[in-house]
Amino acid sequence: MSEAIRVLHVLGGTGLGGAESRIMDLYRQMNREEIQFDFLVHSSAVNGFREDAPERQAQFYDEEIKQLGGRIYVLPRFRVYNYLSYKKAIQDFFGKHHEFRVVQGHMTSTASIYLPIAKRYGIPITAAHARSAGVDKGLKGIATKILRKNLYKRTDYCFACSELAGFSVYGKKQADEGRVKIIYNAIDAGKYVYQPEKREQMRKKLSVEGKLVLGHVGRFSTPKNHPYLIEIFASLCSMREDVALVLLGDGPDKSAIEKKCEELGVREKVLFMGNCKQPEDYYQAFDFFLLPSLYEGLPGVLVEAQAAGLRCLVSDTVTREAQATDLVTYMDIRKSPSVWADEVLKQADYDRRDTYREIAEAGLDVKRQAEAYRYFYLNGDTSKL
Repeated sequence: MSEAIRVLHVLGGTGLGGAESRIMDLYRQMNREEIQFDFLVHSSAVNGFREDAPERQAQFYDEEIKQLGGRIYVLPRFRVYNYLSYKKAIQDFFGKHHEFRVVQGHMTSTASIYLPIAKRYGIPITAAHARSAGVDKGLKGIATKILRKNLYKRTDYCFACSELAGFSVYGKKQADEGRVKIIYNAIDAGKYVYQPEKREQMRKKLSVEGKLVLGHVGRFSTPKNHPYLIEIFASLCSMREDVALVLLGDGPDKSAIEKKCEELGVREKVLFMGNCKQPEDYYQAFDFFLLPSLYEGLPGVLVEAQAAGLRCLVSDTVTREAQATDLVTYMDIRKSPSVWADEVLKQADYDRRDTYREIAEAGLDVKRQAEAYRYFYLNGDTSKL
């Protein structure tokens, strides 16, 4: 039997982020005797390319990747001022590792650097994959925009998880002229189907029986707009006593959000659960899902919430492609948090249902998408994606 082809995914890390979770959902569906995934990630703990970097702190998916047969390689984090040493680290990597059939770059901020180098070292297929529809503020955001300019000329394929992400990374002109392939972020929808028994178990575990439970899943960082989320919840608490907020995720802004909860007097009603290995169980406990993000690519967590049969109140900056059911309501984040709270109460009384078929028909179930990716990885043909 011939050896499996290897596909390299380039990411910031292997933590519990949206892009990482979607790639892992896809990885689990692959016939790994035919196609294997490897990961090239970034860390401030190293100065050059590393085969193995014990100084890098292990991340959420590391163990599973290794169990599935994947390899993790490490580059230094790009800081703009280290452009030359960053480029050399990439050259060192591909000078030694040119065995990949495909390099898929989900970290588009520096894809214009690493994808052309991969090509020069003989990689047959390169693809940039836009996963976000925005950039950070300040100098970092400016640098990202400069580096992304003309990215479409520096890769074989331009992928994006939504139209907005495509516009943001490659430019509207390139998208309008058909140079961008939209591939929705698909999830393993079957894991999230509503289960009344599991709901009772989880609500008991969280001690939220008899309460209206709001949920949010996301990294504690600027794009997710946690401060506004907490203000919505505080407003809701002033209208109704029996409420709770469950937050899944971790990140640099977590302590600031905990402090804000204390300042608004709602800390005892907010459950910070961190990164959870089985987030699908927590969705069962929720009654309502909130996503007031400043920007998104195509948020897999919104698809997961719908797959769990939850009503969702979402920022109007979030891409419409993520709306697979009638459970989603979009709202302006410039409105008062009390307006969002009113809307939650208005919609809170509803019957949960099994939405699996709706998710699958919208092209958001990973089982269907995996076969299309398999065809692309083997043949370099995007016609089924």
